[in-house]
Amino acid sequence: MGRGMPQAGGLELDDVVLDDTCLFAHRAGEQIRFTRSERALLLALSRNPHRLMQRSQLLDAIALTQTDASDRNVDFLVNRLRTKLGDSARSPRFIATQYGEGYVWIANGRPAAVPRHDPAPVSRLLAIVAVVPPQDGRLAEFADAVTKEIRDRIANRLGAGETVIVMGREEGVAAQGVRYVLKVSFKDNGARLDCTATLREWQSRRIIRAFPLQFDRDTAAALMPEVERASIDIVEALQHNLGEASAGLGGPVDQPLEIRMRRASTLLSASNPRWLEKGRQLREARAQNPASADIALQWCLHLFARLVLSNPFTGIGRDERDEIESEIEAVVLDCLPLVETNPLLMLAAAKLLYFVDRGHLELAEDLAERAFARMADSPAALPVLGQLRQARGDFDAALAFFDRGIEMADPASEFELHMRVLKCIALLAADDRERLKAATAVFSFDSPHNTPDLIVLCAVLVTPPGQKLPQAIKKVLLAAGSEGAHHAIAYTYMTSARHLVSVQARANIMRGMIAHFTELFGKDVVAPFIRTGTGLIAAN
Repeated sequence: MGRGMPQAGGLELDDVVLDDTCLFAHRAGEQIRFTRSERALLLALSRNPHRLMQRSQLLDAIALTQTDASDRNVDFLVNRLRTKLGDSARSPRFIATQYGEGYVWIANGRPAAVPRHDPAPVSRLLAIVAVVPPQDGRLAEFADAVTKEIRDRIANRLGAGETVIVMGREEGVAAQGVRYVLKVSFKDNGARLDCTATLREWQSRRIIRAFPLQFDRDTAAALMPEVERASIDIVEALQHNLGEASAGLGGPVDQPLEIRMRRASTLLSASNPRWLEKGRQLREARAQNPASADIALQWCLHLFARLVLSNPFTGIGRDERDEIESEIEAVVLDCLPLVETNPLLMLAAAKLLYFVDRGHLELAEDLAERAFARMADSPAALPVLGQLRQARGDFDAALAFFDRGIEMADPASEFELHMRVLKCIALLAADDRERLKAATAVFSFDSPHNTPDLIVLCAVLVTPPGQKLPQAIKKVLLAAGSEGAHHAIAYTYMTSARHLVSVQARANIMRGMIAHFTELFGKDVVAPFIRTGTGLIAAN
């Protein structure tokens, strides 16, 4: 058994996650592999739950894998399956024995969760893995020499800061924090040596480039030109793919890659005022190029900025908000078939579908996960993935994404403020006041990237009920009056709380604000839909 991650599309059975093809399962982080016969038997049983499968039926299932199968073979395979699955004949959880007749699959499964990526940093760009038929020592030596030479030439072309390693087996790639894998397969066909190089993104498993290599093993001089050609092709493919991951949303393509990736994260920040300023320009661009998904999503980010950068104390009416969100939803859904090859646009679509909160949480998660698998260590995906985890109530995972974003952000940057505010909201949702106090002690909401009105709202949000507000904050609230308080509560709920599945988590976010505002202005400042959505004040 080896370490592995559960796969999508299978079944969760107590502590076991079974792949839907029955090629393998997972238990407590360990991967369990099955032989052909075990797999055939497991498929026959698990695809006929709570039905007696007679030994004759199970014999038919394994007939193609064993030429001389018998009843004893069935019993033997069942025992092996029980051992691998952690099952017991006396107290079965998966396979029950019907004495004298056969076996029954009794486990009740549910669809396995899609594997989720954690925010651990990528520490190596490329791993090269040679694949050689077993027990061919001479070919293994040749493959080792070729892969090491390819590694050295790729590393020289990429320059400092990018690590390229050679690995003996692909199974250890995940533990090494690798972004791309180059698998080089070798096969000796007598008259010729067949060799193929396949470059993949490790997390998404997407094939970037595949091409044959031609080697003359008996002429060392002939080896170098082919290795040189391969290294050039691989580096070009890597650089092209890395560039694709940060392309779109109007970002410049003539800047260094790292700058483009950081710019991408800023483009998706909630408080980016540039989208607000580009309204007329984007409207004209859409009229000129109505088929561009990139321009359409930029227009949606402009609409999004109109909602989140409006003055919270004057507010946007519900009808106007609904109209804007309906346009965002319609445009994003229309763009989805066109953004599948661009991870940055996929992230933008995920962010917008999450924000409008119209039943697209699962779709947003799918888009964000697949985009992140292609962007690896880019910070752009971290806020979106953190918010999606938070929506599901997985606050530890959300905080891990936000902390990773803070770690990667430039100090005092717009992106750092965005990640810190998101972290505070997650801690509020989790009702973790102790950690919230520590989080707010290391930075100030009073930032040039934050508007004065939002600074006030942030201060109200993090001040616990029963604790006095700073006098300067209270003065601003009193000046805004009850109508301003009404708008500010609605603004905060619509931008920061409504997306969470748990009513309790929404209440945790809003509790302090509602307590302070009702103390100043009475319960009528809280709109009925917010009372219902948080359960803090009984709905009328």
